[in-house]
Amino acid sequence: MKVRLLAGVGVLAVAAAGLAGCGGRQGGAAEDDTASEVSCEVDRDTRVGIATGNSTGVYYVVGNALAGQLPDATGGRLSGTAAETGASVQNIEQLVAGQYDVAFSLFDTAVNAVQGKESFTAAQPVQALARIYDNYTQVVVRNDAGISSVADMRGKRISTGSPKSGTEVIAHRLLQAAGLDPAKDIQAQRLDLTKTVEGMKDGSIDAFFWSGGLPTGGVTDLFTTAGDRVRFLDITPLLPKMAELNPAYQAGTIGRDAYRTAADTPTIVVPNVLLVRTNLDANVACAITRTVFDRKDALAQANPAAKGISLENARRTDPVPLHRGAEKALQDLGAR
Repeated sequence: MKVRLLAGVGVLAVAAAGLAGCGGRQGGAAEDDTASEVSCEVDRDTRVGIATGNSTGVYYVVGNALAGQLPDATGGRLSGTAAETGASVQNIEQLVAGQYDVAFSLFDTAVNAVQGKESFTAAQPVQALARIYDNYTQVVVRNDAGISSVADMRGKRISTGSPKSGTEVIAHRLLQAAGLDPAKDIQAQRLDLTKTVEGMKDGSIDAFFWSGGLPTGGVTDLFTTAGDRVRFLDITPLLPKMAELNPAYQAGTIGRDAYRTAADTPTIVVPNVLLVRTNLDANVACAITRTVFDRKDALAQANPAAKGISLENARRTDPVPLHRGAEKALQDLGAR
């Protein structure tokens, strides 16, 4: 597995990469959480590994920003290392395996994990720190590809996202909602966003699916360099079928200012959540959760998508339960 690491605290990334099976933890984030009172105080030097997503995506940018904020927010006791990954499904698998301590995930994938459905054969021992910002489903087509709807993708070269990503889950659901079999009816290209954008530029890919915050760096690059050759596709006619699968799917809009397009584009949005293992030390979980909200402005400076993080929505993770450390943090912060 190719994993590129960036350290939130300088050279720690190199050390983290060598700590196999422990998520890059210095001193170890405790995995024996008990029913003791949660103080939110981390009592020993601890480093947590954060599973993010593609290097040109928002998870990666915001995850690195969060890693960078942890030391200052915790008096130096807690630090973080963010890793480039394939995103949601892979993140959860590696979180459960102990390779990371915190994972970004699309909400629909997280629900599948706790219910043991679709990509997961059994219920996964994960809980949420909080619901954070929303992801926008961004379906981009080449103008010369003859694609006016998802159904028109039959026989075309379509990037459905990295293997085991939340993007791939949504792409397959949208294709099926349009009456297509993702395994047979398209020429599926299971590529990360960087390779996808390259393929759109050189004409080797006709269209792609991407689920990410606004703006996503890779998509910005594409519209900046090839804006006259590509456009967004309105996928909202498929929303009723998508909502039947999961009520988390909602209508949204990619505003024209996000990528300097000629007009707004209606689309489908789904929330993101931060996940941890159920047995993560409650004080570590509490400190991370509090940092997300106390340092929201710093995260938003890294990418504007983080402006969508709000205490109003933080608890809205059902049926994914909140970790008890997160419950304490959100209570102290006044989340409803």
